[in-house]
Amino acid sequence: VSPLQYDLSASQFSPDGRVFQIDYASKAVEKSGTVVGIRGKDAVVLAVEKVITSKLYEPDAGGRIFTIEKNIGMAIAGLAADGNYVADIARQEAANFRQQFQHGIPLKHLCERVSAYVHAYTLYSAVRPFGLSIIFASWDEVEGPQLYKIEPSGSFFGYYACASGKAKPQAKTEMEKLKTDMKTEDLVKSAGEIIYKVHDELKDKDFRFEMGIVGKCTDGVHLINPTELTEKARSAGEAANKEDDSDNETH
Repeated sequence: VSPLQYDLSASQFSPDGRVFQIDYASKAVEKSGTVVGIRGKDAVVLAVEKVITSKLYEPDAGGRIFTIEKNIGMAIAGLAADGNYVADIARQEAANFRQQFQHGIPLKHLCERVSAYVHAYTLYSAVRPFGLSIIFASWDEVEGPQLYKIEPSGSFFGYYACASGKAKPQAKTEMEKLKTDMKTEDLVKSAGEIIYKVHDELKDKDFRFEMGIVGKCTDGVHLINPTELTEKARSAGEAANKEDDSDNETH
């Protein structure tokens, strides 16, 4: 059966049980620059391959990492405008929780609220699903490091490491080699190495590596592009790239 009769509305199933609008939202995510989240012993790193589509942008323009609550970071793959909107929703949820209970929202709780919101947009014909994959990271003294990812369908899972975007399969292969209890410095270097390795120079010439980190080393505060650590990640990434290139030349 041609999907055309069934793909116009987010509220309609196709005969084989799919909601095509959700599949199309996932396609939007697959076209986006790669995003990874890696959880270590006492920190979580979010890293982004920000593809630069114009030389005229300021370096910080179009960032895809956000701070939601003092100790919670969020990275997105997919449509940037949808990402800004959902970041705002997440901040409202975090602020409401803090006002009501006088402490920061637990990450699982925030994920449940935001994923319910994302899911609601897959139920009605008047709206379209978000073209987004959302990765949340947090650290606190009680729970330690936490990492969750929400899919365009509204389902979410907890991870040791996860990826979304163009090079998700390659990033996943690299992440499966990592230990789950890495020290912060190794975590940062691994994030840099993975983003630089999976970047496709033929398709996207220019990109900027960006990262968010939260952990013991940041006193439980989510930081975006902290100078020293970001430099470490970029250097590790560039070094890994050079190694890869010299390996290719020798073969």
